[in-house]
Amino acid sequence: MLTQTSQADWLTRAKEVLPGGGFGNFDPSIFIRDGQGARVRDEDGNEFIDYLIGSGPMLLGHGHPEVLEAVYEQLPKGMTFFANNTAAIELAEAIVAAVPCAEQLRYVSSGGEADMYAIRAARAFTGRDKIVKFEGGYHGMSAEAQMSLAPTRRVNFPQAQPDSAGIPASVAAEMLIAPFNDFDYIRSLLAEHGDQVAGIIVEPLQRIVPPLPGFLQLLREEADKYGIVLIFDEVVTGFRFAWGGAQELYGVTPDLCTLGKVIGGGFPLAATAGRAEIMAHFDKSVVGAENWLMQLGTLSGNPVAAVAGLKTLEILQRDGQYDRLRSLGQQIIQMTQTALTSRDIPHQIVGDPTLFEVVFTQSEVRNYRDTIEGNAQAAALYNKVLRENGIFKSPGKTYPCLALTDDDLAITQTAIENAAQALSETL
Repeated sequence: MLTQTSQADWLTRAKEVLPGGGFGNFDPSIFIRDGQGARVRDEDGNEFIDYLIGSGPMLLGHGHPEVLEAVYEQLPKGMTFFANNTAAIELAEAIVAAVPCAEQLRYVSSGGEADMYAIRAARAFTGRDKIVKFEGGYHGMSAEAQMSLAPTRRVNFPQAQPDSAGIPASVAAEMLIAPFNDFDYIRSLLAEHGDQVAGIIVEPLQRIVPPLPGFLQLLREEADKYGIVLIFDEVVTGFRFAWGGAQELYGVTPDLCTLGKVIGGGFPLAATAGRAEIMAHFDKSVVGAENWLMQLGTLSGNPVAAVAGLKTLEILQRDGQYDRLRSLGQQIIQMTQTALTSRDIPHQIVGDPTLFEVVFTQSEVRNYRDTIEGNAQAAALYNKVLRENGIFKSPGKTYPCLALTDDDLAITQTAIENAAQALSETL
């Protein structure tokens, strides 16, 4: 008789071979065994409604039959080639047709790589070095991106704080940090440094914080004024917010954008996309050796990821998909509002119906510093009770997916009510 290994045993084994016992992404004590639709099961057999969905990629849910069919068809033909393949060209054509700023793109394997290359492309195109980043904005793991991502102490803007060891002080000198949604500050910062700035990189929805009306348009105007490359990090929002991403939803077109998560259909795939004259720096025959931006990757444009992404986009383009996604998200928001408000628990639900979170505060949330002013103990208890009641999610984000059913929503509502009740008995 086979003995099932418990998650506790797996964690012990993991700690022998992995620093911290995990991959660096999520709670290492939980091991997901399988997923189907909007549900996942762990190695102890517990089932959850999945609002993490791989940190965003599984917008259609786990194991979508049409995506699986496309992958199964590709697998016997080859898993990777380090050469062009037609599926990746078709996917690129679909992305260019959908995303307003995209005239050309270059594939990579992760969103962090895409952001790194977007920053490098802005520098290559402008011949400048400085980059404007917003405090709390997440753009991957490059040295530039690890500046003022989650600073634990407050310093004066535009000083950059590294969030990781091993980053040279010289990197901080080239980064200018600004508060998100502060119109006056970005104007004053660029008035002083605009002629030195190569790029402004921004999440159109910064983690969960939406832009104030006109803020992204201001960035577009200021970038044009000073000849700066405006970069939208749409690794999360691309093909989630709308068919054309956040730039379509908000009506502001950047010069470059980065895409990931959804475009790979659950496989490692990302891209830097944008204006052809900027993307030309990836082509030595056009810009020459001195201006060439070298980029290559073993799995870039991987054919399995490409067919999964292509089928995912085909499904998303069908009538009613985005209306349904927003409706599902709005239902969960309403459940949460009702449960917390009826118990007089101070809170704000921040984000967009396709991606949101509760911040336990009475104050408006406009930037990173506002989010960390929320009641962290309340958030921890709320998420703990949700997990105990069958909800699998990040501590900081809720990702609805199109596979959610009425039964899933009913379980979700009960879990939210129980979590709100636990808070009311504690606060």
